[in-house]
Amino acid sequence: MHYCICDIETTGGSPKNSKITEIAIYKHDGQKIIDEYSSLLNPDIPIPPFIVNLTGISDKMVETAPRFFEVAKEIIEFTKDCVFVAHNVGFDYGVIRSEFRSLGFDYRRPHLCTVRTSRIVIPGHDSYSLGKLTRSLGIELKGRHRAAGDALATTELFALIYQKDPNNLSTFIQEELNPKRLHPSLNIDTLDTIPNKTGVYQFYNELNQLIYIGKSIHIKKRIEQHLRNLKTKKGLQMQKEIARIEFQLTGSELIAFLEESQQIKQYQPMYNRSLKRSRSSFGLFHYIDRNNYTRFYIGQTAKLSEIPLISFSTKKESVSYMEKMVEKYSLCQKMCDLFTSTGSCFQFTVKQCKGACVQKESSEDYNQKCQNVINKLSFEGASFYILDKGRDRKERSLILIKNGALAGYGYAPFHFNRQKSTNWEQFITFQKEDKDAKTILSLFMRNNKDYVIEKLK
Repeated sequence: MHYCICDIETTGGSPKNSKITEIAIYKHDGQKIIDEYSSLLNPDIPIPPFIVNLTGISDKMVETAPRFFEVAKEIIEFTKDCVFVAHNVGFDYGVIRSEFRSLGFDYRRPHLCTVRTSRIVIPGHDSYSLGKLTRSLGIELKGRHRAAGDALATTELFALIYQKDPNNLSTFIQEELNPKRLHPSLNIDTLDTIPNKTGVYQFYNELNQLIYIGKSIHIKKRIEQHLRNLKTKKGLQMQKEIARIEFQLTGSELIAFLEESQQIKQYQPMYNRSLKRSRSSFGLFHYIDRNNYTRFYIGQTAKLSEIPLISFSTKKESVSYMEKMVEKYSLCQKMCDLFTSTGSCFQFTVKQCKGACVQKESSEDYNQKCQNVINKLSFEGASFYILDKGRDRKERSLILIKNGALAGYGYAPFHFNRQKSTNWEQFITFQKEDKDAKTILSLFMRNNKDYVIEKLK
């Protein structure tokens, strides 16, 4: 197998609107460089001053250089039967594909990203940018921000990780989509318009029926995984039915979770039904017994109408959480549905329970401990906003929590007045909290710290 390690310099911007000003490709057989190709290119548009300062490539330098269409056939032949390799392959490969698409040609090659492979094969580096990573590895990088210099450094990096990986990077090669496995109405080129950002995506069949809803922090990558899935019967069947793809960016991963959950319940797509049944199967509930003591218990959320304090995927997970809760707050096992007896719980016999199970501990004292648990799981009944990433750099996402419950979410301009949180509700789309929303919010706030809390004033 041969590999074409490529680097390009461009006029800047996204893969869709960038034009190439320089290209360099080193062909590698896994052991050594066996061929090379490089050329300046005339982009037919002015090169922005900041790009000139970065790369040193000016309009005058490319004035007599060939246009892309003049070298397109050479690139096709040079990279034929090769794996396309680049550092951040999504950009270089995307720009080259866009250039070919403008010529009416669908350029596709199996591809490999040295950023992704390096993170896994040689973990532990502070940065995986080409400059910093090669410096830390002792790889000389001559001609930074010039195609030949960056491509040669990437080639040395490729050779290093190729030798270190027991599978010679074969598991990191991203094969191109096979149109023969997909629905004939699905336009594969539309995938190039999907950004690799956080959001929700929908699959429709040829009858315009919504058949699947998903979410990801990298929606393009996740959609492509669906279209390449050869491991499950469900995945193969769904591939044949996807005739159209839509998506919405959310910026915030929390909003993506909430949107996915809400849309699945609203539309009930056929390929989401098993997911809907399995999510949040068990919940922690509470009630006051006839002796005025608070009792906690684990119940199946599908069989109960009230919203649980917290939800779990499995019974084992819920029991483990309850056991930790009993220990942390000095609660009674029997009153928490962990011990069954007609008298006291076992912990009382060994003097680790104060006796709420046999009314030795007053209901007032015991209920206060239980209320501390409830307050903790309900965010202390507080009202606040979660400020998170927006769909682009011009905005922020706002998630409103009122009295410990999710009230809604929306988007505000990035530089909105943070001193007047009482006016932020104009940005919020309100909704009713449900079981899944409660669980999603709780899990997010326990497991993520990359957000800002702004208390209501």
